[in-house]
Amino acid sequence: MPQHPVLEVCAFNVQSCIIAERAGAVRVELCDNPIEGGTTPSYGTIQLARESIGILLYPIIRPRSGNYYYDEPDYAIMKKDIAICRELGCNGISVGTATINATIDTEWLKRIVEWAGPMGVTCNRAFDGAPDPFQALEDIIACGCERILTSGQKTAAPEAGDLLKQLVQQAGDRISIMPGAGIKSNNLAALHLACGAKEYHASARKIAPNPLTYINSLVNDYGNVYIADELEVAAMVDVLSNSSIH
Repeated sequence: MPQHPVLEVCAFNVQSCIIAERAGAVRVELCDNPIEGGTTPSYGTIQLARESIGILLYPIIRPRSGNYYYDEPDYAIMKKDIAICRELGCNGISVGTATINATIDTEWLKRIVEWAGPMGVTCNRAFDGAPDPFQALEDIIACGCERILTSGQKTAAPEAGDLLKQLVQQAGDRISIMPGAGIKSNNLAALHLACGAKEYHASARKIAPNPLTYINSLVNDYGNVYIADELEVAAMVDVLSNSSIH
């Protein structure tokens, strides 16, 4: 890992993956379904993203939105999607598991790490729903994950500097704590000063303009296309590259 802290971009389409690489991000978490927190992208999306960028690619493995308490069919889907990611040359996956009590489901997470090998595994924000973050950290380390994506159990990571600092200190060199959610170029420096993490996660997304020359204003269920803001990604990379805390 570079000496200065680095940025992972949450991308909801191939276009955003390309922007992330061009703006200096080191990794992409590739997702579908931005409105509900991200779900597994399609085979075609993963394949084209892999062909389009040279930086690290970690598709999210999440068969549905909502909680991270999955049943057998959910895990069967996840196993097949993990195999696809490996087949397509991804570097890793982002995934989360929970028991009915919201603790980390270590038995399933260990299986997922085995299914993923030799790809890396990021434990995503299932961590933020756990009742005891310090125990959850130890559980995830024991399962063999390489990092934890977390908002510090707050709505936005910049609100959780104190807890994130404690997690970074407890993790040491055993696992990377990667703050994410609500991070922008105008709050990243303060968050880094507060917690001292080595990598950060942001989508930097904006609504892409509708290019249609005719729009029926009576039909309003199209939804929006979200694209990474290249200037914002570059600004965050610049903040981290110029950080005095390594």
